[in-house]
Amino acid sequence: MRLHRSDVLAGAMAMLETDGLDKLTMRRLAGVLGVQPSALYWHFAHKQALLDAMSERLMEGVGDVDPDRPGLDRLAELAWRLRAALMSHRDGARVVSGTYVREPNTLRVGQVAIRAVIAAGAPREEAALAAFALLHFVFGHTIEEQARDELVARGVWEEHTVDIDAREYPDVGPALDALTATDSAARFRYGVRLILDGLAARIGTTTGATGV
Repeated sequence: MRLHRSDVLAGAMAMLETDGLDKLTMRRLAGVLGVQPSALYWHFAHKQALLDAMSERLMEGVGDVDPDRPGLDRLAELAWRLRAALMSHRDGARVVSGTYVREPNTLRVGQVAIRAVIAAGAPREEAALAAFALLHFVFGHTIEEQARDELVARGVWEEHTVDIDAREYPDVGPALDALTATDSAARFRYGVRLILDGLAARIGTTTGATGV
């Protein structure tokens, strides 16, 4: 049976979910698909090209934000949609953050983010910087979320929660307690709110995002 590009991509997404990014290799993927590695290179010139396609697949639909909402609300919605997409697959955040894709799904996310910042009242020359400050927060936060989930799944998370010397680090212990007392979604919400409130203050708008 002829191997199609979509077959390779589907197999790679499935392997990502079961084995994680670190174990995703062209050779292992070829074995799962029952073909020689050379068959994969007919569709993807190298592994990075495959990762780019996986990233573009993960970004599908992320930019479908309501264009009639206020600019800051659009940014909040986009942040949550992006987080959901990255969290939908194991190591999804690492896959996307390691690529620089110029394909429709990915470009649309950037377009929506920049347009929303401009709509909120920011000068055009700052729009990209502000938009990507938010997007980079989403990437970083979800990478940390998924890394913790991986440690929990492996049963080694407790090894990373050892007691801290309160005399040497009097503020770290209570800070960690505060972080672990809230779930990851609540921490994400706080971070998005902090960024959007800061953006609102910088551009002098009186209306913060309501949908965070």
